[in-house]
Parts: sequence; C-alpha cells; structure tokens
Amino acid sequence: MKLAIIGAGYVGLVTGACFAEMGNDVICMDADEAKIKTLEAGRIPIYEPGLEDFVKRNSEENRLSFTTDLSAAVKNSLIIFIAVGTPQDQDGSADLSMVLQVARDIGRHMNGYKVIVEKSTVPVGTAAKVRQVIEEELQKRGEVIEFDVVSNPEFLKEGTGLDDFMKPDRIVVGCDDPRVAELMKELYAPFVRTNHPIIIMDVVSAELTKYAANAFLATKISFINELANICARTGADIAMIRQGIGSDPRIGNLFLFPGLGYGGSCFPKDMQALIHTSLSLNYAPRLLEAAEVINYDQRQIFLNRIQEYFQGDLRGRVLAVWGLSFKPQTDDIREAPALTVISSLVERGGKIQAYDPEAMAAARQHFGENPAISFANSGYGALEGVDALIICTEWMRFREPDFDRMKSLMKAPVIFDGRNLYNPVKMVKRGFQYFYVGQKI
Repeated sequence: MKLAIIGAGYVGLVTGACFAEMGNDVICMDADEAKIKTLEAGRIPIYEPGLEDFVKRNSEENRLSFTTDLSAAVKNSLIIFIAVGTPQDQDGSADLSMVLQVARDIGRHMNGYKVIVEKSTVPVGTAAKVRQVIEEELQKRGEVIEFDVVSNPEFLKEGTGLDDFMKPDRIVVGCDDPRVAELMKELYAPFVRTNHPIIIMDVVSAELTKYAANAFLATKISFINELANICARTGADIAMIRQGIGSDPRIGNLFLFPGLGYGGSCFPKDMQALIHTSLSLNYAPRLLEAAEVINYDQRQIFLNRIQEYFQGDLRGRVLAVWGLSFKPQTDDIREAPALTVISSLVERGGKIQAYDPEAMAAARQHFGENPAISFANSGYGALEGVDALIICTEWMRFREPDFDRMKSLMKAPVIFDGRNLYNPVKMVKRGFQYFYVGQKI
C-alpha cells in the first residue's frame, strides 16, 4: 500500500520504517529540512536500538523515502498517518495545533479518497475536529472528496519500539465504516500472523484507549512507590512485597518497580491531558490526580533523604549522577527524574558530575553552561572524588559495576539508589553506605 507519515519524530519514524519493512511504499514527511536531509543520508536524529538499520535498508531498497513536500506526500498516498507532536499546553490539555494544521493541509491538497489516521496521542473528540477541518478546506475549494478518519493509537515503548511495532500485543483501530476496518486489517495483517488481535472499535473509544493504557501504567508505578513509602515506615521489604503481589497474574510484576517515578514524553503528558479532559466534563479524576501527586512527591522524598544525610548542607559537596534519560535504552530526557534531582541539588549548593550512555548531548543542551554541572566520559569517570553517587536511571551497565574500583575513586563510599539496583545486605558487606527507595527510615 502507498502510505504517508506526517511527522518524522519517534512515532513517525518507527511507524514508517516498520511499514516499509513489510513491503509498503512509505513516504515520511516533516517540515524540518535538516531532519529530512539527515534521514536521507541514512542517519536518524534519535537513539532507538535497530531503527537506523531499518531506515537505511528500506531507503536503499526504495520502500522508504523522505520529503518536506506535504502536498506530494498526500497526493501520492492512500493512507495518511498523522504523527506530529501533541505537547502539553499550559492548562494541562493536549495542544492540537500541529494535528489540526496537518488536517488543514490535507484538506487543501487531497486529490481523491484518503484514509486519515490519528497516530499521535490525542484526546477524545479529535477525530471529529480533524474531519471538520478537512471538510472546511474542501468547501473552500468547492470540491466534494470522500475520506475517512481513523484512530489507531500507538503503544510503543522507547528503547523497544521496533519490537513493539513488529510484534504487537494488540492493534487498536477506531473507525465508523466496516470497509475502512477491512482496509486497516489488510494493512496490519503481516504484523498479526501469531494471532495477536486487531481490535476494531468506535473512534471515541480508540482515542480514550491510549490514555487509559498509559494512565493505568502510571498509576501502577505510583502505587508501588506509595507502598515503598509505607515500607520505609514499617520496616517491610518492598522487594519481597513486589515479588509477593507481582506473582499474582491479576497484578503482574511489570511497571511494579519502586523508584523515582515515571517521566518521559508520554505518561506525564497523557496523565495531565486525561485529567484535564475529565475536569472539562465536570468529573474529578481523584485516582489520577493522586497518582500524579505521588509521582512528583517521590523525587522530593529522595532529595530530602540526600539532604538529611548531609545534615542540610550540600555546599561544597560533589555528587555523581548515573543516568540522565527518563529510562534506559533511550536518549530522551523529557520529564526525566534526573533533571529534577540535579536541578534541586545544584540549588542547594551541590556540584554534579553526571554520566549517561546516550543522553549526554540532550542533558548538556538542557542545562546549558552551568559551572556546577560537569559531564564525565564514563560512569567511573563521574565518581572521581565524589561525596556520594546518585543513581537515577537503571541502565544495564550500572547493574554489575566493579564495586572495588568505585570505592577507590569515591571520596566516600555512599550511594543513593533511586532505582533499587543492588542488594542492600551485599552493599553493606562491600563497605558502602547504601540508601534505596523503601528503606526503613
């Protein structure tokens, strides 16, 4: 099939590359000329394991192309995926300006029947707005052209995006016409050969499904952090409790790790958007609001523990930070706990020596020139002469370090572990003062 992907960001690139991998003719459009030139050269502007190989191979085999020409992308495609950003607005709602601008442009340039697919995460009612905008543009042209609007939310996890797309747990399609449902089933048929379902539903339900999934997972993270804080006051072992409840198949152990809370481009934004939608409908989403409060309190609790250890005075203290991205296997630092931790420690007088395997460039850009923040070339490099190590992201390379080497580099063998990577008993035997999430106060 001939497909257009409007927006060559994370979602757009993964979507386009994976559809091309299955033999479709895909054109990815983005207004950023520099990004398009980079992609045409076979390089990608983000870190995502395996994606660059997908892009390069499918480009070389002429199944995947890139352009800044939206008109050409629209005219030469049957199915058009909208994959532009929906950033959080000041009131917490999703900013749909880019989505609706794309809809206007589609209405101006479409030359025959098209299926317009919402791939961006958008609130309930967006498909109706997209339809209205396209119809308005067609009326201005004095033309009547048939089209359909479909909601097809993505369920990609940064770091495993290719596997998530190529081997999906489920594919959700929201549409109002059985013929369009069959077309979408045909498009996705190669991805569901192992019987993972294509779930057809109405458009509004599909739009809400994406928010519901992310809100549930975010709430699950806040739940285990709430329990960790209770453990800190009772002496119970949060690791054992996680094992005890996670082995129940009704609960499961995924997204049940105590830590510094959720971050990234999805959970915080989508939680706020769903809360805003609920409030606009005169319903108070108490559970969602509580999950948000717990999430941000979690970082303050962690910071307070560090502050207390240093008796309220971080002036002159040098602190190593391992992990800057919001999760492993990505260079994405949006809403990363490390940003809050570093900023707060610097405000309190601390100096930071930071390291991350992939997110250093993004972090440098975020913090700018700050004499209190330096970046090391390795995890061990960040430890030289520090008063403590703070772990913010659970990269695999941090799980089994050379502890003797660490001790030899650090001024004091003190670790504040925001991801509970190590066994507390073993850490004490190794000669470390080890503080973790859920530890008895």
